[in-house]
Order: sequence, then C-alpha cells, then structure tokens
Amino acid sequence: MITIAIAKGRMQDDALALLARAGVCFGSSSLRCLSSSDESGEHTAIFVKPADVPVYVEYGIADCGIVGRDILLESEADLLLPLDLGIAQCRLVVAGRADGAQNRGMLRVATKYPVLTSDYFGKRGTPVEIIRLSGSVELAPALGLADVIVDLVETGRTLRENGLSVIDVITESSGRFVVNRASYQLKAKPITQLLNALNQAVSGVPA
Repeated sequence: MITIAIAKGRMQDDALALLARAGVCFGSSSLRCLSSSDESGEHTAIFVKPADVPVYVEYGIADCGIVGRDILLESEADLLLPLDLGIAQCRLVVAGRADGAQNRGMLRVATKYPVLTSDYFGKRGTPVEIIRLSGSVELAPALGLADVIVDLVETGRTLRENGLSVIDVITESSGRFVVNRASYQLKAKPITQLLNALNQAVSGVPA
C-alpha cells in the first residue's frame, strides 16, 4: 500500500486527474473528504492542507506527496523531489503599489512565506520587518500595514484589482511529486512504478 498526501484546494483536482491518467483512480473527491483508496486497493490518498503535505511525507505518515514547489521551499523539509508534474504553475513575487513610497529604513513586507521572504531580502542586504498573514495579503499595502507583499500569483488579476504590480519574481512554482526517503528504499518497486506512470502521464503518454 502506497499512501499519497495531496494538497487540498486549487491543486487537488489537477493532481487527481494526473493520477488518473497514470492509472491510479481515486474517483471524485469532495473538499470534505479526508482520505480515499483507489480502485486497485494499492494506493490511498489523504487530503491535507498544502503546508501540511511536507510534514506528513517527511515523518513517513505518507510515502509520497503532491504539493507546490513554493510550499516545499518554505518548509525546508528533507524530501526526495523526483518529478515536476507541471500542474498549478505560478510565481512567487514581490509586489507593491505603483504610487507607493517605500520606507528609507526598515521595509515592511506582508507575506505567507516568511522563510523565503527573509532569504530573498537578506541576500540583497535590505532590512525588513516581516508581517505574517494567512490570507488577504493584497490588502496590506492599501491599508498601510505593509510597503510591499510577497505572494503567489497565477494571472496577476488579484494584484491588479488591488492596485498592485509585480516588482520582482522570486521563484517559479508548480506541483511536485515528493517522496519520503525511507519509503523510497523500503517500497522501491511500487514507488518507482508510480513515478514512471506519472512521468508518462506528464509527457502525455497513456498509462
């Protein structure tokens, strides 16, 4: 039995569709569903918040996981990263108001990504005060809470609607298939088979 932790939310449907093309069919899964077994009985999916996927996989509760590269970088989890699935493609960016005056001293940055934000500005020698938010980051500059934000964007529509524009791109992100190090050794054959099937699905080759 292979257990796969799948990030709930915007990536979930794409992940399930890709797994189905790889021959692992969990069927339809509602947002309230916590786990599901595939038709073969050889795979179980658990549906967790994106930030929790690296934790479940690193601690071996799940053998594998599907989650965004941005979450993996932020978590700094010790995982094997064998495959870019090409789903949920987006960018982690620094954004601010075009007419906004930045502080000459400490720059205030609102974000859900304190680790990546600290690393980005630290490498540039820019002193920052990081304000951690769990949602509605785009409101921070308009309400005077922050000078700029660091957030994930797909089309940039939400930024534009809030009067923000991209200042710099920190990194690209997409859905990744990750594996627990111990599981990769103990369950080498089924995990390798799943990896090969997913690789074919990503490449457009039928399973």
